[in-house]
Amino acid sequence: MTTVVKGLDLARAFFHLAVQPIVSRRFSGLRYSAALLGSGSEVLGYDDAVSADHHWGPRAMLFLAPADYGACAERLNQVLAQKLPYRFMGYATNYSAPKTEDGDHGTQLLEEISTGEVNHRVEILTLDGYLRTYLGIAADQAISAADWLSLPQQKLLSFTSGEVFRDELGLQDIRDRFSYYPRDVWLYLLACGWSRIGQDEHLAPRAGSVGDELGSALITGRLLRSIILLCFLYERRYAPYPKWLGTAFAELSCAKELAPILRSAQTGETWRERERRLCAAYEALNRLHNESGLTAPVRPAVQDFHGRGFRVSNAWRYIELLLAEIKTPEVRAIAEQSLIGSIDLFSDNTDLREAVRLRGKIANLYSP
Repeated sequence: MTTVVKGLDLARAFFHLAVQPIVSRRFSGLRYSAALLGSGSEVLGYDDAVSADHHWGPRAMLFLAPADYGACAERLNQVLAQKLPYRFMGYATNYSAPKTEDGDHGTQLLEEISTGEVNHRVEILTLDGYLRTYLGIAADQAISAADWLSLPQQKLLSFTSGEVFRDELGLQDIRDRFSYYPRDVWLYLLACGWSRIGQDEHLAPRAGSVGDELGSALITGRLLRSIILLCFLYERRYAPYPKWLGTAFAELSCAKELAPILRSAQTGETWRERERRLCAAYEALNRLHNESGLTAPVRPAVQDFHGRGFRVSNAWRYIELLLAEIKTPEVRAIAEQSLIGSIDLFSDNTDLREAVRLRGKIANLYSP
């Protein structure tokens, strides 16, 4: 199958031309919101022909009020199964049963049929149920600083991306609440981003200076990831998970300057070459920071590390200034306790990030 349309465009048309008319005819007066958000590369706009090999296709999400969900969700699902067309814009609307063997975890594929009911992917949900399942937070819940820090950026990005096609229940208002971190949480995360750099920046040249080029290169790779995540923070954009991190980074304003520098640091053959490139990246980060106006300017961008002949950013200078700007008592208390940052900064383990049931336990890490 060759993807000739972006998945979000397909979903939008599918809802307006196929799903909505059925709902209007058979459930007149039903108030609901409709969207495509959450999981799926098409929600971020990064889908291509390869994406069409599983889960991808005509689909939509319908959000009902709790009373309406209890009264008609099952019947609505049945009506859609009976009335949806077998094909839409050249694609089957029927999906295979979820596959669970070989670690597929419920994979569904488009499957052509010409008779019978459509096994569609029009999900029928409630706003609160979806929020609890996807983010581990209730729709009307006050979001604490610890909550923010326990939410993976990929989840925040995918919940606020995609598109709302119809909104009678306030879905967009909820999405707006998650549009970006509150200012003091943002300042804390910036400080933590610099802390990650400060932990590694002197180790890459130190390893190289004793002949460990492999170790130096590995630490350089960690630094490049930390630099990229810090760039997302300065530009106030959520970073996606690793598959799309480089793709999304290329969309940042700072990437035009930084991307070639980071690539050359990654491929540098000697620790001195990598150090020079990392210092060029620190110079660019320094400009990003100073242009943000969040603190007094930090100068110079690069300094010597304790007279050892290694060039570093001396990240602690940014950390102190950023932490001094935090006013919220809860965030100040978290910062005084540790600079582990959000889940994305202290772990890249997919199982941990995706485990919604653990979100509350992760939030407890920030308790006094």
